[in-house]
Amino acid sequence: MKIDLSKMVTESRNTASQHIDTLSTMEMLKVINDEDKKVALAVEQALPEIARAVDAIAVAFRQGGRLIYSGAGTSGRLGILDASECPPTYGSKPEQVVGLIAGGHKAILKAVENAEDNQTLGADDLKALNFNQHDVLVGIAASGRTPYVLGAMSYAKSVGATVACISCNPQSAMTEVADISITPVVGPEVVTGSSRMKAGTAQKLVLNMLTTGAMIRTGKVYGNLMVDVEATNAKLVERQKNIVVAATECSSEDAESALAACNGHCKTAIVMILANLTADEARTLLEQNQGFIRQATSAANS
Repeated sequence: MKIDLSKMVTESRNTASQHIDTLSTMEMLKVINDEDKKVALAVEQALPEIARAVDAIAVAFRQGGRLIYSGAGTSGRLGILDASECPPTYGSKPEQVVGLIAGGHKAILKAVENAEDNQTLGADDLKALNFNQHDVLVGIAASGRTPYVLGAMSYAKSVGATVACISCNPQSAMTEVADISITPVVGPEVVTGSSRMKAGTAQKLVLNMLTTGAMIRTGKVYGNLMVDVEATNAKLVERQKNIVVAATECSSEDAESALAACNGHCKTAIVMILANLTADEARTLLEQNQGFIRQATSAANS
């Protein structure tokens, strides 16, 4: 199968780095750094589409749906990384955000030959998760043409789900399928075609926004505090205590006492202190207010 890469921005040559192999190490790194500075500006141009995707994901979460990422190679690994960070950061269930990669788990560490060229595999991996219309699929591919991802996107569309994509080439095959196309055009890479660099950085920035934004929109952040963080190690036990202190301006001792009373559930401890409630009362109030601390404390004080 012949693939025409000539029209892809991510495959074009970068004039700023054409002689990078002749530069000193410091000069070489400055070229890379100068190019990296362009990435955040490219992502800024895609903020309206990112906002649409965040809102769609938040709606899905509130209705019991999931966010599924589909990618190959670097793009697949970035999706898996973002998904894997959600449970420890936000106390979300592991199945709420899932990253799929062409070739399965072994492809996380080592490339699986030809896996990304299989459209059927992209659809099959979604079927194995019982993907449905309540879920959101985000296809990730710098090129915007990866068959595995296109297969997943087409299947997701066929079941009536919202489909978004993240690519770095405008007017790609993926943008034609997606309901929401997030396309930060970062320009040619320092090393031609090495899309793990600027394109990968852009994808990471967008993925950060998608899950962070959706978690904020579903009550998992209070102010700028991660109030659903799970204390799975000594550092996070201390972080929980500090979060309760920051949110309530209570003493460290009061924070420890509240956390102990609610079995280490940070959000419940905060509502206990802010509204002067027992653990059971705070837990019930949070449930009645979809887990939002501000609404819960407002209801308690009204």
